[in-house]
Amino acid sequence: MVVPPGDYLTGPLHLRSFVNLHVCAGATLKFITDSCRYLPSVFTRWEGMECMGLSPLIYACEQEHVAITGGGMLDGQAGLGRWWNWAGPWEGALPTGWAPGQPHQAAARDQLKRWAESGIPVRQRILTEQDLLRPMFVQFYRCHDVLVEGITLRHSPMWCIHPALCRAVTVRGVRIDSHGPNNDGCVADSCRDVLIEDCVLDTGDDCVSVKSGRNQDGLRVNVPSEDIVIRGCRMLNGHGGVAIGSEISGCVRRVFVERCVMDSPHLDLAFRIKANSTRGGVVEQIYLRDLEVREVRDAAVRIDLLYSQDEEQGNRLPRVREIVVERLRCAHSGRAVWIEGLEAMPVREVCIRDSAFRQVDAANILRHVEGFTTPRVVFPAPA
Repeated sequence: MVVPPGDYLTGPLHLRSFVNLHVCAGATLKFITDSCRYLPSVFTRWEGMECMGLSPLIYACEQEHVAITGGGMLDGQAGLGRWWNWAGPWEGALPTGWAPGQPHQAAARDQLKRWAESGIPVRQRILTEQDLLRPMFVQFYRCHDVLVEGITLRHSPMWCIHPALCRAVTVRGVRIDSHGPNNDGCVADSCRDVLIEDCVLDTGDDCVSVKSGRNQDGLRVNVPSEDIVIRGCRMLNGHGGVAIGSEISGCVRRVFVERCVMDSPHLDLAFRIKANSTRGGVVEQIYLRDLEVREVRDAAVRIDLLYSQDEEQGNRLPRVREIVVERLRCAHSGRAVWIEGLEAMPVREVCIRDSAFRQVDAANILRHVEGFTTPRVVFPAPA
């Protein structure tokens, strides 16, 4: 399917096996913001929980050999009073159009959590436009042999590119420019054999995320994210350059990050792992090398097992171990390293080696960490 140069207004697109949506250079697909057009509800995963929700703007479910390519533009047209206002209170850089007293997603989000925790069958977890849960922009669900290459994507309602429960996924040469709430750039969610390379990500949340399902629902599906390569990418604005979590109940292992550049005073962290005691899950065998971090607002390396602990606490202790960072060059960060484990479950076996931190604003924080080593690393005194 070829989209020639020009501007086109469209509703949701559902891709089938052996279909390549090729958006030519000079072509822009603009997606309507009338939420009723994204019905009937489809089988989807929303923040790590399965449900029947609004159709993603581009959607493929249980398909194979499916692609989106070309040098053109995908425009979700989210913005002031369109999609983003459904998020409710948000402390981002851009206004969303939401005002106190207006409805937003919180009630439906909480309802979905209750359904998931109590084991309500997914086909009965029906959410419509009245529930205000924003659709993903591009979602491949239970697909294999997926390619996204060359396109530019902007103004996403929520997560931008979201392969979930997929295998053999390549995202290459993509530019994402989307600064709204929960506008994660590329989210590999319970996926295997994923390559994300040569992309530029300028987002309102984490630039690249690796996830594997939330809480009881993640444990029910129980599919890890594993064998993921992220290389040659440039991360600009966002919460984290590369982030693992916070939905990691299905576990994450063997993630390799190399030759990435992270540079923005509006990027909070270069690399982060986030989880808490409601998630459970194991994060292990994570390897990063040859990263150039020019400026990040918070820590260059952040591992936080107390993420959102003020809101959610349980007895599923997450395990984080075997993290290796080598040849990281950081010019300026709030801290070099900040690791918060749990007393009952320390973070284990973290090695940072052959790395340089030029300027930091505050000292490292290490709480409940076992086996932290830093061969051939000198941490500067805080400025």
